[in-house]
Amino acid sequence: MPVSRPGGGTEMLRRAVRLVTRLRPRPDRPCAPRPAQVRSLLALLDDAVAAQQHADAAVASCGEPGPVPGQAARDCGDASSALVHLRSRLRELPLADVDLVRTRAYAARLLNYDQWMVHQSVNLAFTVHPDARTEAARLQLNGLGRPADDLRRLRDALRTKQGTP
Repeated sequence: MPVSRPGGGTEMLRRAVRLVTRLRPRPDRPCAPRPAQVRSLLALLDDAVAAQQHADAAVASCGEPGPVPGQAARDCGDASSALVHLRSRLRELPLADVDLVRTRAYAARLLNYDQWMVHQSVNLAFTVHPDARTEAARLQLNGLGRPADDLRRLRDALRTKQGTP
């Protein structure tokens, strides 16, 4: 039977308490007034629409006829990384109003779709086992499509509702 050191249990208890207090969620920061929340959400949506333009071009380049250049993969990687960062920023945005929280959730779903589409376009363009069906699907890629338009409309609707040009 192992012999415990004197005071060893107390030290372990202290370490456990320190660990638990570090893992405890920190209290939420007080949210800014609604106009400031809307401005920060609009700024983030502007960044998302700008990033979407690059992602749209990257997806379209994967669907061009002929061999797909390696630059298309790099562009898709950059676009995917930008979309992940935007989703992270969106998730961390402190919002209190229910309609702004819903807008953030919808924008997050649209960004999730964009990232999925970028990922799938790279998979189709650089498949290990090409066949006729894969090539036909790849040639139909022409951009992000309707969800990209939905994100622009969401941003424009929020801007109109706020009353800023």
